[in-house]
Amino acid sequence: MATTDHHEHHEHQSHHDHNEHHRMMIRDFRRRFYVTLVLTVPILALSKLIQQLLGFSFGFAGSDYVVFTLATVIFFYGGRPFLSGLISELKAKNPGMMTLIGLAISVAYVYSAAVTFGLQGSPFYWELATLIAIMLAGHWIEMASVLSASSSLEKLAQLMPSEAHRKKGDETEDVPLSEIQKGDVLLIKPGEKIPSDGEVVRGESYIDESMLTGESRPVKKQTGDTLIGGSINGDGSLELRVEGAGEDSYLSKVINMVREAQAAKSKTQALSDRAAFWLTIVAISVGAVTLAAWLIAGMDLQFSIARMATVMIITCPHALGLAIPLVVSVSTSKSAQNGLLIRNRTAFENARRISTLVFDKTGTLTNGTFEVTAVNVHSDSYTEEQIVSFAASLEGHSEHPIGKGIVQKATTMGIKPESADNFEAIKGKGVSGIVSGKQIEVVSPGYLKEQNLAIPEGAEAKGGVTRVFVLVDNTIAGSLALSDTIRPESYKAVQALQKRGIKCWMLTGDNTATAKAVAEELGMDGFFAEVLPDQKQEKIKELQKKGEYVAMTGDGVNDSPALAQAQVGIAVGSGTDVAASTADIILVNSNPLDITALILFGRATYQKMVQNLIWATGYNVVAIPLAAGVLYNAGIVLSPEVGAILMSLSTVIVAINARLLRVKKEELEEATA
Repeated sequence: MATTDHHEHHEHQSHHDHNEHHRMMIRDFRRRFYVTLVLTVPILALSKLIQQLLGFSFGFAGSDYVVFTLATVIFFYGGRPFLSGLISELKAKNPGMMTLIGLAISVAYVYSAAVTFGLQGSPFYWELATLIAIMLAGHWIEMASVLSASSSLEKLAQLMPSEAHRKKGDETEDVPLSEIQKGDVLLIKPGEKIPSDGEVVRGESYIDESMLTGESRPVKKQTGDTLIGGSINGDGSLELRVEGAGEDSYLSKVINMVREAQAAKSKTQALSDRAAFWLTIVAISVGAVTLAAWLIAGMDLQFSIARMATVMIITCPHALGLAIPLVVSVSTSKSAQNGLLIRNRTAFENARRISTLVFDKTGTLTNGTFEVTAVNVHSDSYTEEQIVSFAASLEGHSEHPIGKGIVQKATTMGIKPESADNFEAIKGKGVSGIVSGKQIEVVSPGYLKEQNLAIPEGAEAKGGVTRVFVLVDNTIAGSLALSDTIRPESYKAVQALQKRGIKCWMLTGDNTATAKAVAEELGMDGFFAEVLPDQKQEKIKELQKKGEYVAMTGDGVNDSPALAQAQVGIAVGSGTDVAASTADIILVNSNPLDITALILFGRATYQKMVQNLIWATGYNVVAIPLAAGVLYNAGIVLSPEVGAILMSLSTVIVAINARLLRVKKEELEEATA
């Protein structure tokens, strides 16, 4: 096995392991959550406050020690991810959510244990248990709703077939891809994937390279032309001499570009982590100040420690752990109902910051297929029907997309093509044959020039339109205009985005004339034409250098690096799996209008998160001073129990608020009207 393949295989493997690791973590959190939940029930049943609330009393000798034992298991087993998180955050000098939770549960546990073994005061066991249970649930919800981005590279590798037919003398043998070496000659049958980069040594065929290059028309390949591994062969059969195998192939290079761009894209630090960071500082400082102040005021140590513990436990709101994950899970499921699959949360929340949207033309703004858009008659002796019939009768033999478009037109007009005799292809110029006794030719404008025939009025070349002429016995009878049609939704999408101050650009591999025609028709802010696949990423960088916050939408493998480079990558559902897997967001219905909906939805989601953080932390503004005993002289001290109830209330409010997330239908209607 060649080393390059071994290397690829190895990368593939590590990728797979990464996903497996993610799934294991989710399972681990789930298991810890259920164990904690089961152990929390007896703790609640034995807690004084819960008994008072529910009006029953229940206890037995040594019940305190039972609760202590259960709480110890919860603290060390359920709380373990937070304790280890606390240690690693402190090592990284970046305290966040884990530090806050870890601190609160440690204080609660140590203080409660001290109470059980003789310190005066009331223990915090049930707060400890519920805090750990809720935080575990929050993290599990969050992780489960985040799809790991790494399945993308597995998809890229799957574009390659697994076997190839290698020629050996006059025979062919099927060999695994890993055994192919430079210089081997492979046979490629019609409809098969091309197994590696190379040069055609025999045969001719049309090759569909759209998933790699984004060019909508199949490309004609004959002896001497190069092929790209991963593209798809049309109806001819070819023999190919291998040039690039393994690491040297175009596909491997794309995979590497994607991998690098994914690694370089740092995730914006979660809001909740910043809130947690400040709350940690508040908890520690207010806790210390409270302890010192009461000792100075002449209170005994036990009272002062109780106040300090209350402050530190109250500072860690359950609600904060849920504020973001709940909005995340609601918005993920709501988005999915609206045809948006979100793979990268950060990018989705940042959709509100998009200032420029770059569209890949073929297959995103346009349908990516040739359609007859006009039939012109240039001679009084024929009708439109006859012209279409003549053209379709000849083109029935052609695999060319233009030919297919003409045959399609005949079908929709209800015309049955006739049989053609003496059919031949005029090299690079068109086709000719005899239909019902007449010599018919379907040719390009270039052929007319060669024959010194004038192009009739009204049939001049226009940007974005391909025109073919129908000659009957060497005189021009009519012509057909074909173009890659713009999707009707594209017009609305561009207008709706521009109305919200977002600039729309178009990026395409097509020629400048076609690009200009489409861009002008749609009223885009600008376009890049004749862009090679590996330059797309550069174009996105150019816009980013000007300070734009760029979103890119595309549908082909060739868009992958650009999708990964943009701050927000949006893949169109009808495209290849690969584009989808490097994108942050996938539009299931391929409708460009959904992008507008996406931006509105991202804004709404972000607002909900901010509201929730305000709720979750706002309650602290009131609770902390009271718990510290600011109003002690007025006879008001927030007991740990009441603090805990307030905490639960704020959690409920946050949960309800998350459920209320929706984009006002009118806004969506208007955005997509």
